[in-house]
Amino acid sequence: MNDSKFKMSDATSLSVITREDDEHRFVETAFKHDRRALSTKTVDSNVYQNQKHTSSEQRVFPSSEQSICRPSREQLLRPSPRATPQLNKGERRQVSQKQLLQLGQKWSSRSSKEETSTPSEQDVPRPSEDHIAGPSSTKGDSGDGSPPTSEYERTVLAKEISLKGHQERTMRETRDNYFKDGTTKIDFLLVYETDEEQEPILAMNLDEYAAELAAQGVEADPVLIRMLREKEWRRAFVNNLRTAGVLIEKEAVRVGGKQSTNKIHFIKLSVPWDLRVKYAELLCFRTPLPLMSIPKKDLRWTGWHYFRWLVKFCELDVPNTPRRCFTTHFKVANLANCMGAVDQENYFTVGHRIRIAQEILRKTEFGDERKGYVGIDRLVEEGAFTAAFPLHEGSYQAPRDQKPCNYTRRQILYEYWARWGRWYKFQPLDHIREYFGEGIALYFAWLGFYTVWLLPASVLGLLIFVYGMFNVATDHPTSQLCKSGNFFKMCPRCDESLGCTFWYLSETCWMTHITYLFDHPGTAFYACFLSFWAVAFLKYWKRECARLVYDWDCLNYVEDEEPPRPEFAIHAYAEKRNPVTRQLEPSFPSDIRKRRMVTGYVILLFMASLVFVAMLAIIIFRILISIPLYRQEQLKGLAHMISSWSGAFINVISMVILQTVYGKLAHKLTQWEMHRTQTEFENNLTIKLFMFQFVNYYSTLFYIAFFKGRFVGYPGRYRLLFGLRNEECSGNDCLSELAWELAVIMITKQIINNTTEVFLPMLQTWIKSRKTQVYARGQLTQWEIDYTLVPDIGLFKDYLEVVLQFGFITIFVAAFPLAPLFAMINNWTEIRVDAQKLLCQTRRVVPERAQNIGIWLTILEFIACIAIISNAFLIAFTSDFLTRILYRYSFSRGLSGYLNFTLSVSPPGTASQTCMYKDFRDLEGNLTPFYWRLMVARLTFVLVFEHVVFIICRVIDGLVPDVPHDITVQVRRERYLAKQALTDSNYLLEVAAKDPGGIVVDVDSDGGPQNVVSPA
Repeated sequence: MNDSKFKMSDATSLSVITREDDEHRFVETAFKHDRRALSTKTVDSNVYQNQKHTSSEQRVFPSSEQSICRPSREQLLRPSPRATPQLNKGERRQVSQKQLLQLGQKWSSRSSKEETSTPSEQDVPRPSEDHIAGPSSTKGDSGDGSPPTSEYERTVLAKEISLKGHQERTMRETRDNYFKDGTTKIDFLLVYETDEEQEPILAMNLDEYAAELAAQGVEADPVLIRMLREKEWRRAFVNNLRTAGVLIEKEAVRVGGKQSTNKIHFIKLSVPWDLRVKYAELLCFRTPLPLMSIPKKDLRWTGWHYFRWLVKFCELDVPNTPRRCFTTHFKVANLANCMGAVDQENYFTVGHRIRIAQEILRKTEFGDERKGYVGIDRLVEEGAFTAAFPLHEGSYQAPRDQKPCNYTRRQILYEYWARWGRWYKFQPLDHIREYFGEGIALYFAWLGFYTVWLLPASVLGLLIFVYGMFNVATDHPTSQLCKSGNFFKMCPRCDESLGCTFWYLSETCWMTHITYLFDHPGTAFYACFLSFWAVAFLKYWKRECARLVYDWDCLNYVEDEEPPRPEFAIHAYAEKRNPVTRQLEPSFPSDIRKRRMVTGYVILLFMASLVFVAMLAIIIFRILISIPLYRQEQLKGLAHMISSWSGAFINVISMVILQTVYGKLAHKLTQWEMHRTQTEFENNLTIKLFMFQFVNYYSTLFYIAFFKGRFVGYPGRYRLLFGLRNEECSGNDCLSELAWELAVIMITKQIINNTTEVFLPMLQTWIKSRKTQVYARGQLTQWEIDYTLVPDIGLFKDYLEVVLQFGFITIFVAAFPLAPLFAMINNWTEIRVDAQKLLCQTRRVVPERAQNIGIWLTILEFIACIAIISNAFLIAFTSDFLTRILYRYSFSRGLSGYLNFTLSVSPPGTASQTCMYKDFRDLEGNLTPFYWRLMVARLTFVLVFEHVVFIICRVIDGLVPDVPHDITVQVRRERYLAKQALTDSNYLLEVAAKDPGGIVVDVDSDGGPQNVVSPA
């Protein structure tokens, strides 16, 4: 992207920096000459004391948007949000030209006298290094003027110098992530677009405009009112950010050709140190304790030590791995005892700074708070800003001559995670978490954990399939069928009046061979194995999730009170006091919401009925297309296969169409239901979409597995559907057809989804760049590049895709043992596709904290329960497993005569010739006693199977805790050490002096302390 082919005309940039010098008393940590103690000296006992005063450097330059918006005629001119038109660029340009001729020049000259002119870029003072980065030691390496004397002091100092050098190199690489002074880091970016022709109009004031129109008796133009209101919202919002202490720098670039008048305005925001520490305590950030790192995981207690060669092969030596330390809640009063507190610029990670900036933007007002005029999300929804996002850290592609230790975080993730050549490597989850936050990191951790667990299931499924290939030749019923010749004359598959003729069972020899690959004793064992596998996978994912959220300081994370959604605030017409914050907020009557939710689920049932209608249409299509094929002597043997395969592809197309339609409909319905928070909105949307997709993708599979071929009837008493005989299964049973349907749906769906995820963001980025027409002027800045990227849409579709896949491989695995193998291959691809989408094609997301994968875990547990019941019925009713076992114990252990036993002779006079059909009936069409014994055996197997599996799973769930014991011990020890360390800063070194095993310092090859281990 850095070498973009775009072209941009000369940019007109405006830079404004506002600041107040706060004189803080900072903690100075110094290494003493004593080898056993580390003394902490403070300049003042009050660590965080702000003494605001006016200094010679204090200058606040007012901008053109400095006056606070106070429209006196708001009730008169402010239309309802629902009645406010949403404008596109063409409409705004047309209105601006019209108003420019009438009113623009008059108020432009008046407003220009009242507004304070903005100083030029050369006049803007740069923040001092002390204000941005805080004080640093200059007298000596130790901070007190004396050199370090102990070995430990020298190793720690060497490590700090090495890290400082890395930070300087990284800073040079990501220079576009800083203000023009080169030291103030950009934490967030706000963007809006204007037209130069609109500038005289936008200089007007809304009050003056209303007064002038009232005097002239002219009706207000809603389009112009909307433009002026958005301008005043932006002005009020930016001024409130400035008042809160946020540093601001502005730039405006002209896009398009030489004749273009379009401008893109970038507002760069930076949160200073005093605001960072304030919000860090409010957001319950955790800070690392000095000299205490979490011990590395011992493979001997995980089972992976038996596969050290595999672990070593899949491990990655990723540079700049984040250090995992014991932590405690951040408090300003305890800042002196926190590790690295002297380095203010780098004390908080980039993710922390982005979250702080997002929290400030979320709570900043731009109007009446009671009406919901709060937060950047509302402004973006209203169109006042076109985008708000944090910046990526430079280009994702590193120069070839650059050392890996000097890579930016984005380059590290691309090189060691997103590249296709890393498909067999473990994911650098700590780096993902550091760059994208815990929410996205947990998604990739879950997807990677799921893919690893698919490996044994895939290997076993492949072995089961190979077992069927090697044993198909020795299966007695299959050999008897292929050698029967013209002995078994079968009844026509459709009425003789339609042209269908008699056929011989030996014609299905090759289909019987394929059926045996999926229907043999091994598949029954595999279905039992996958039932336990699904439950064990979810249980051990909970334990792995507990380890991850502990390492990432989210184990006891409690989310703050969630604000109302911007859409909710726009359309809510009532007010209600929040019981938590005790403040008035937009509200919506709960009884109306409940009625709307009921209506939404009624529409869901209607859409589900459309799925059944589509399935019925496909069934009729298969019946109709098979009739002419049965008349053709050359195609008679392939008629059923052609009709089934063509129906499967049509079914996939109908699934995709209905999925797209209902996806948009469900989103509109959930918005219409007026859920207050984003979490409530996403949970209700997830339930709706999953319920529909469950019916959409699984209904055909359930039909083939449990209903197809069971309501056909017998010669003389066939059952009809719209005058046509119900369709039968090909060969001996429907299991092979179920396997084919499942393979078509899985593989086709995976190809469509991956293709869409790869090329759709690329197309959207290209369209965005063409629409904004940002053409090359040499090298684009990082904010210009990121603005052309696709906005982040979350992980909802990715979760839904993988959850549906989990259902495919667990609910119907008895019919298709190769399903886990195809799922594993898809997931290897999915990880890299999603990684490249997040890193290269979308704007950087705001890091979000999370403790688990949310409601998706509940859905997975529901699918696991359905899979146990489904596999029990598949083994009992769909496969021949129980039929063969009962025949062995009732008649012949070698299955001699089994094929003839499963066929019945047509009743006399029901066909032109005596023929046979598959069923357990006598010559009069009555069910035989063997059928009833088989039915009892099937029901008994289902009850025993699902009860045994459920009981064992519940026992495992009770015996194996969700949180591992070592994590519980580490949490308790962390609390204990945090209490002691924050009470006495010398406690840790005293423990080290008395008990060398209490704290162990590992020194790496560079001479620095590589890992400080405090054993649990």
